[in-house]
Amino acid sequence: MALLSFDDRDGTIWMNGEMVPWREAKTHVICHGLHYANCVFEGERAYNGKIFKSKEHAERLLASAEILGMPFPYSVEEIMAAKDAVMEENGVVDGYLRPVAWRGSEQMGISAKQTTTHVAIACWEWPSYFDPEKREKGITLKTSPWRKPAPDTAPSKSKAAGLYMIGTLSKHTVEDAGYDDALMLDYRGQVAEATGANIFFVKGGELYTPVPDCFLDGITRRTVIALAKDAGITVKETKIFPEDLPTFEECFLTGTAAEVTAVGKIDDLSFTVGPLTKQLRGTYEKLVRGE
Repeated sequence: MALLSFDDRDGTIWMNGEMVPWREAKTHVICHGLHYANCVFEGERAYNGKIFKSKEHAERLLASAEILGMPFPYSVEEIMAAKDAVMEENGVVDGYLRPVAWRGSEQMGISAKQTTTHVAIACWEWPSYFDPEKREKGITLKTSPWRKPAPDTAPSKSKAAGLYMIGTLSKHTVEDAGYDDALMLDYRGQVAEATGANIFFVKGGELYTPVPDCFLDGITRRTVIALAKDAGITVKETKIFPEDLPTFEECFLTGTAAEVTAVGKIDDLSFTVGPLTKQLRGTYEKLVRGE
């Protein structure tokens, strides 16, 4: 069965302040964002017609653009309103949104001061990022040969498109080996995250997660930490090395697309889809659905 191409769909995309037919929402091939990765984006989910953490995502989009020195032509409130409008226009109640901003075609070369920042927002119905059956028994991770860069070599606080290149390389490598996703280490050899989600571990009823000093401090990550603390669970943000992994009992990923996804295996190590993972997954699902 052929996959439906993302450039050939029915629907409408909000682009530079206007609703544009999906198939006509295009940019030129000579585009600074394409050639030099001057592009930032967000991934968001809507549940029961409401975008979860819409303001936080809009604020991060603008902050990411600022880190890259991209003048942003809309306010947080305008982006929030545009997201609501494109959902209504497309009749999406439970779905995924992709706001994206990029530098245009006015200038070609490393310098981009003369370019215009373009902004678009698309939404579509999209189920769980990982297969529901795998989410129940735990997905498999394999350590990637690629590492997250030091914060003085890449804009790691920005959700910038260029930072995901090693994620794609890593995911392809581990998929070829039969795994679902990659475990990314950082430039120091410490555990960082997966290719597009943050990672948590459980030991002795306590939650452990890496310090996000060279990768994105995810909105879902922060949400789960808050939920855990509200439930009286001790959360430790700390350095985690590969040799520490055998000491943990449970493992799970968090992200807008992944939501809360259990991990059953990392390389040759097995983890239990245990009570803390199930508790936080259930609490998170109730929160996003407003229950």
